[in-house]
Amino acid sequence: MTDRPGPRYTPLVDSLPATVPFVGPETQERARGRPFAARLGANESVFGPSPKALEAMAAAAHGAWMYGDPESHDLRAALAAHHGIAPGNIVVGEGIDGLLGYLVRLMVGPGDAVVTSAGAYPTFNYHVAGFGGALHTVPYRDDHEDPDALLEMARRVDARLVYLANPDNPMGTWHTAAVIEAMVAAMPSGCVLVLDEAYIEFAPDGTTPDIAIDDPRVIRMRTFSKAHGMAGARVGYALGAEDLITAFNKVRNHFGMSRIGQAGALAALNDPAHLAHVVRATASARARIAEIGAESGLRALPSATNFVTLDCGADGARAKAILQGLIARDLFVRMPFVSPQDRCIRISAGTQEMLDLLAERLPDAVAEVNHR
Repeated sequence: MTDRPGPRYTPLVDSLPATVPFVGPETQERARGRPFAARLGANESVFGPSPKALEAMAAAAHGAWMYGDPESHDLRAALAAHHGIAPGNIVVGEGIDGLLGYLVRLMVGPGDAVVTSAGAYPTFNYHVAGFGGALHTVPYRDDHEDPDALLEMARRVDARLVYLANPDNPMGTWHTAAVIEAMVAAMPSGCVLVLDEAYIEFAPDGTTPDIAIDDPRVIRMRTFSKAHGMAGARVGYALGAEDLITAFNKVRNHFGMSRIGQAGALAALNDPAHLAHVVRATASARARIAEIGAESGLRALPSATNFVTLDCGADGARAKAILQGLIARDLFVRMPFVSPQDRCIRISAGTQEMLDLLAERLPDAVAEVNHR
């Protein structure tokens, strides 16, 4: 019995802050009282979904009164054919974010060790905290995640999971396939590498590792949110050994995938021409962002993603001031949040019109900071 009124939260939930990993542009727009002129901060694909995906989603909307297929059968079959594996090696979920939550729930309990890089994708950390895991971090090395340091920490703390994104967010850097393959081979017993490949379609040849699908030491995460331009549809998938993939059925939301999202993803997968167009347009936008940054004295880091990280040349205070200057000028951008990566701002690939606004307004934001 208790005299405490209202709901009785678990001790873990009582200990957690009520927060989210990212403050969305919509939240910022409501606080500012006006919309952004260009949305260049969330690494969405402004080039949009495949026309075939839009057509398929519009048709599927007529059936929105029905639940989506809880097995995502057609999409998983198409993904299996695309990757040359069995459907049993694929689980579909509500973006990589949703799949990370299920994976952590499967493998991490209170006090269990998990390893990631300080400043890497924060949603993974959010899930670890939500299930009571003990998060251990290692620093980036030369603006890259450090596989050797991650492995060393995993051995030291007997980690259940190690997270690494390749290509990386927020820096845009990447490791070659050989580096990732060597990391998988060196994983400690009982530890699984969470390989986030959200940006893999943008990466150069030689980035995608050759990993046996039944290797129990790794699970690979992919998404339709980036190159396929369907971030709002929330469709991601994981590739891995069948035993691990089957275990997701113990905890996942079986009706979490809408019919509309499944139909759109299936059509997008079958439109390689649109995907190739987006990759080309993104590469062009990256080059222009680098040029715009250089004109204001900001150095672009090499990027294998759909964004460019611009080194502002000093520390987090300077980068934050430039970011705030851009936001004040109605451009939504973001920045890394851990030193020394926080010396940078991060600009998503945009349309020509969006980047024209960046070219017009970034010099003023930088000049304002320089004259303080």
